[in-house]
Amino acid sequence: MSEFWNTVLSFAQQITTEVGAQLLKDFGQAQVAEKADGSLVTQSDQWADERIRSAIAQAFPDHGVLSEEVEHIFPDREWCWIIDPVDGTTNFARGLPLWGISIGLLYQGTPVFGLVHLPPLGQSFYGYWQGESGLEMPSGAFLNGKPIRSSQEALTKNHFFNLCARSTSVLQQPFPAKIRMLGVATYNLLTVAAGSTMGGVEATPKIWDIAAVWAIVQASGAVWYSLELTPIFPLEVGKDYGARSYPTLVVSRKELIEVFEPLVRAIGKFK
Repeated sequence: MSEFWNTVLSFAQQITTEVGAQLLKDFGQAQVAEKADGSLVTQSDQWADERIRSAIAQAFPDHGVLSEEVEHIFPDREWCWIIDPVDGTTNFARGLPLWGISIGLLYQGTPVFGLVHLPPLGQSFYGYWQGESGLEMPSGAFLNGKPIRSSQEALTKNHFFNLCARSTSVLQQPFPAKIRMLGVATYNLLTVAAGSTMGGVEATPKIWDIAAVWAIVQASGAVWYSLELTPIFPLEVGKDYGARSYPTLVVSRKELIEVFEPLVRAIGKFK
């Protein structure tokens, strides 16, 4: 692995571990406010956002940054980090121990590396996705340093599928798997990468919810299926991504798209 990618991984691991340790101290006792879009924010989100942005500026001064709490306009930079300082803020604020820190690295507007650290679980997912970038880089998806792959098993009613809070309408019809709802967009989709679930859907994820997992999920062999026609990546320089949602289905293997897509396609109306 080249020195650059060693530096990227080391940085991502160190800053998310540092920030995660502080967030664990704040967990369950953070002061909560409601944002204009109805989602929750805490002082911990804002502190973590600032700390990660500051660390990126110091370690990678030529890189741009887009973050949930502060910077929503995609910059004119070849490399850009996208940050979700606390994914699962409602869980974090209400005392449920399932939330994470997500950081993705984009090259020319498309994610090529992502890391999601879940402090309460002691789990860190990361992955590299070359895609069409032409970069010489590592490959693969990992959980705590060990390779992970999406499940290739035949679907049964004893397998899992993850919903989000805005996709429960799919339960108005029979569903071919057991349902779980985790409240954390990144972890929802990462369980597919890890082989724990056969699929997951997110009705209204923002760009900071999906940038890191885009790389990890596909590196694991899972399939990313957008529930709208417009391509997600590459991002456009100067565009404000603060309000844009990306209805998304992730499945463990290609054949499951035809099973799950008809059941979840209607969630695109939430975008």
